[in-house]
Amino acid sequence: MPSLVKGGMHSSPTIHWTESGQNCSALWRSERGAAPPKRVVLADDTTTADDAYHLACAGTALLWRGDFQNARQMLQALARRIDKTPARKKRAQPKPVAGTSVSPADAFHQHRMAQSQRARVLGMVLIPFDADHRIPLRRAPDARQACTEAWGPLVETDGPCVASLRDLLGMVSAHEWRKNGVEVAALGAAPHNRIHPHYGVFSPVRGEYVGLVAAAPLPPTGQVPYTALDIGTGTSVLSAVLARRGVAHVIATDQDPRALACAAANVAQLGVGAQVQLCQVDLFPPGRASVVVCNPPWLPARPSAPIEHAVYDEGSRMLLGFLAGLAEHLVPGGEGWLILSDLAEHLGLRTRDALLEAFARSGLTVLGRMDAKPQHPKASDGSDPLHAARAAEVTSLWRLGVMP
Repeated sequence: MPSLVKGGMHSSPTIHWTESGQNCSALWRSERGAAPPKRVVLADDTTTADDAYHLACAGTALLWRGDFQNARQMLQALARRIDKTPARKKRAQPKPVAGTSVSPADAFHQHRMAQSQRARVLGMVLIPFDADHRIPLRRAPDARQACTEAWGPLVETDGPCVASLRDLLGMVSAHEWRKNGVEVAALGAAPHNRIHPHYGVFSPVRGEYVGLVAAAPLPPTGQVPYTALDIGTGTSVLSAVLARRGVAHVIATDQDPRALACAAANVAQLGVGAQVQLCQVDLFPPGRASVVVCNPPWLPARPSAPIEHAVYDEGSRMLLGFLAGLAEHLVPGGEGWLILSDLAEHLGLRTRDALLEAFARSGLTVLGRMDAKPQHPKASDGSDPLHAARAAEVTSLWRLGVMP
């Protein structure tokens, strides 16, 4: 058992529980920004999956004190119970009126609600950590490096903490991605073509959009030095592609310190650090460029956790902000390259007309468009609730110029 903070005296959020007749508390960590659960009970190898499921569904968290591998099995058992909808619940679900069907937008929102509820229940299995990020459970892995990469260096005043097992497994998985890297064909031949995503930074697993940036013709503006902007760089994969194409100066921007640290590491290990300048700013840095590329989140919906900001763009804030500021950051003859999937259109979250109107309002004209079909597994997974939309999805690189 880790040493515990007595009385809950800590400036950060704390989680409280009773153990051996004592009131205990520890630092609470949640990547999703969830508040500490108000009800916590101890659980171990004798706890049944049915009991755990009923407690978790009722909002009671289970602080694990048994074998670590059994905790993983418990999490899997809970997932099976969540994913298996009882027949009585299926019968209770409202059926579409004859001749109608559930709209794509309704299906999307129902899917997100189900995913949110699933995450909430699975997040109720909690794991204790010692002050040095060791896990004081039998057969627990050494996850100290993964924790440090996600939470930052140890701070002496932090002490022991508690986090969900689901968060821990995500950190361990991210650590492996970071260690092994993701091969990106557009960066050239192996082994000098790997991007190493950090925890909380979107991994460039959708290679089709990277290929579009590698293939799009660079506009001959005559700018010296030839400059490109990469808005919302993330891992810096697009900056690296532009640098490998011979762009002399790439300014890569992002607001997220995690993303900037990730980008710095990637441009250094790819050998393009001299060409890529990193800048912490919301959208645009000062100045103009021949190419301004942006790959905003593709779905205009509210993120339910900080890690979802790479996927969901509430109110299309980043997309519309990019379009509104693009013209004043292009040199004469320059182009803005907007990388955007039409998945939102197939889900009924945005129309093509609305996108084209946003271009026009920003004083932009379409110079051309390059399209690619996604290759990810969900595009061909008929069991996915959003399969119809995913199967029809096309990712585009819109070449935008300033209206004459």
